[in-house]
Amino acid sequence: MTIVRIIEVAHDLSGRWTIPILLSLKETGGRFSPLQHRLDISPSRLSENLKKLEAKGIVKHLSPYERRHPLLPEYQLSEKGLFLQEASKAIHVAEQELDRGFLSEKLWNWPVLLALHHEYTRFQMIRKLLPDATPRILSTRIDELHENGLVDRWMEASPRPGFTYALDAGSRPVICRMEGDLLSLI
Repeated sequence: MTIVRIIEVAHDLSGRWTIPILLSLKETGGRFSPLQHRLDISPSRLSENLKKLEAKGIVKHLSPYERRHPLLPEYQLSEKGLFLQEASKAIHVAEQELDRGFLSEKLWNWPVLLALHHEYTRFQMIRKLLPDATPRILSTRIDELHENGLVDRWMEASPRPGFTYALDAGSRPVICRMEGDLLSLI
C-alpha cells in the first residue's frame, strides 16, 4: 500500500537530528567534525545519531582504508540514505511552507498528518494505520498539531461520541504537494 510506504518514510525521517544530518552530510564531505560544527551539535549526540542511522542502514561508517584520512571518521549515505535524503528535502520544503516549526523533530507528527490527509478522521482509524504508535503518543501529537493550527477537531455524536479530526484548510495543499513529491521518489 502506498500510504503505508509514505508513512514509513515519514517515520524514518522523524527525530530531532535525522533530516539536518541527511541534508548536511554531503556538503560536509561526510566528515564528522565539519558535520558537528555545521549542525552545532555535541560530539556525543552526533555520534549517537549517526550510530542509529547506521543501524537503520541509512549511513555507512567508512573504514580507515576508505577515508581520506585514516584517523578522521567519515560517513557516507547508503542507497536507502540517498533516497531518504531526497525525501528529507520534500519534508523540509513542506515544513518551511507550513511555517509551524520543525515538525519532523517529534516522532509521529508527519505520519499523523499524512493519515489525516488520507481521510483517517477518527482516533481508532489513525491508530490502526499507525500500530507502532502508542495511544498516548498519538493523542499527544494530535493535540499538539491541533494547538499548532494544523489539525481541526470537533465532536461528533454518531456513530459513537468522539472527536473527528481533519487537516486545516491551509495545510492541505502543502501536505498534498509534499506527498506528491514523496510519491515521485517511491
